[in-house]
Amino acid sequence: MSDWIRAGGARSCASHPRLWALVMCIAMTAAAVAQQRNPNEVPPFSGTLQKIFERGVIRVGHRENSPPFAFLDARRRPVGYSLDVCEVVVEEIARHLHKSIQAEYVPVTPANRFELVDNGTVDLECGSTTASAERRSRFGFSPTLFVTGTKLLVRRGSGIRSLRDLEGKTVVLTTGTIQAEAIPKIAERQKLAIRFEFAADHDQSFQALAAGRADAFANDDVQLHGTIAARDAAADYRVVGDFLTYADYALMYRRGDAEFDEVVRQAFDGMAASGEIRAIYRKWFQRPLPSGASLDLPMSPHLEHVFRLQGLAAD
Repeated sequence: MSDWIRAGGARSCASHPRLWALVMCIAMTAAAVAQQRNPNEVPPFSGTLQKIFERGVIRVGHRENSPPFAFLDARRRPVGYSLDVCEVVVEEIARHLHKSIQAEYVPVTPANRFELVDNGTVDLECGSTTASAERRSRFGFSPTLFVTGTKLLVRRGSGIRSLRDLEGKTVVLTTGTIQAEAIPKIAERQKLAIRFEFAADHDQSFQALAAGRADAFANDDVQLHGTIAARDAAADYRVVGDFLTYADYALMYRRGDAEFDEVVRQAFDGMAASGEIRAIYRKWFQRPLPSGASLDLPMSPHLEHVFRLQGLAAD
């Protein structure tokens, strides 16, 4: 339309012999002029993407002690499996916006991550968040990153093999996690007299176990393995028991933001097509962590199946 104006479109209206053509020509000219004079009147994007476009920054929420998903390395930089996946998402957002953007990292805890996403402090939460049905009713989630479930971390030689062995003993749970809600209910259903202690984050939960204030730390098994691997403490602790709960991890963002949700899914589609999702997995689960220890955890058949259903099985 603007090219038409520059070509003398308004003057050419006089050459139209019919009145309706003249009216339409003038209307088109007026609309084009308005568009030229107000190029930013209508935002080019919606919701979260428009906010990122305006400030040139995406605010990435990350955990500080949830290895291998999101934690701090020796130089206090946020690293991990979820953060590498988030980096791919940020690159896709930049392509969608046709603009360079910076990632601003915001630490979150199990207790405050939902509030920080909800109030706009964080645009994309990249940690180890379970995408339960209840949470999906309140937040947006990416395709599944990982499949896991709750087990118990105990000291070697403790004799504890299952939740029933904790009768009369203490279990530490991290506030704000699925375990903090589910494990006391499971103990109640099984009529087990277990005491529960609650800590602010996984590091504090582990410290409660290490200091002897708790006999077991209940958390998703992969995070328990990550906890002892990050501390090179496999000789002193072991992960035991059957799965007490199951969980699918995903990146979290505000719900009802269709354009943002689509860009996130496009990023996952790209990782499937290139095989990058598997390369990221191998980096964090089958190779040494910054501590030098390795989880040596091949992709489970369950996760393979989930990735295949999501179209992420390409290698």
